[in-house]
Amino acid sequence: MKKIMLLFSVILVTWSCKEKTESTISEVIKEPITEKFLPIPIFNFETLEDAYFNKEDGSTYVINFWATWCKPCVKELPAFEKLNENYKEQGIKVVLVSLDFPEKIKTGVVPFIEKHQLLSEVVLLDDPDANTWIPKVSEAWSGAIPATLIIKDGKKVFFEKSFTYEELETEIKAITQ
Repeated sequence: MKKIMLLFSVILVTWSCKEKTESTISEVIKEPITEKFLPIPIFNFETLEDAYFNKEDGSTYVINFWATWCKPCVKELPAFEKLNENYKEQGIKVVLVSLDFPEKIKTGVVPFIEKHQLLSEVVLLDDPDANTWIPKVSEAWSGAIPATLIIKDGKKVFFEKSFTYEELETEIKAITQ
C-alpha cells in the first residue's frame, strides 16, 4: 500500500505539469531571476536521459530523484552533497533531479536550495508520463522516492532507498573499480 501511495505521489507531481523541453526558471515564472542558485534547468525525461543516462565519458553520474516535500529525500541530501564535494575531482557528477512542481521552483525549490546551500547540480523533471519514464530509469523502480541511479560508462546500478554517506561511498567505489 505504501508503494502505491508513493507511486501515486510521483505521478501526481508529474501529472499536472505540461511536457516541456529544457528551459530555464525565468521562462517558467515569466520574470527575470537573479538568485545565485539559478537557473534551474527543467527537463522532460527524454532530455534528462540524453543529458545524463547514456554518456560514456569516463565520469560517474550519481542521479538522485528527490523532492523538497519528501522527508527521507531531504534527510539524505547531505550525503550527496558530501559525495559531490569529496569526489568531484575524481569524475563523480552528482545530479539532484527534483520532482517538485515547476510552479514551485521560485517559492519552494530555490528557497530550499538556498537554505540548505546545495552545491550539487539541481535539475527539475517535468514529465507527466511517469508510467513510461519510471521503468526506463529501472524496471525495479516502484516510483517511490528517494531513488538513485549510478551510471558509469554504460553500467547502471539502481537503488530505491535512502543513503548514508558511507553507503553511498561504498556503492561509488564498487562501480568505479
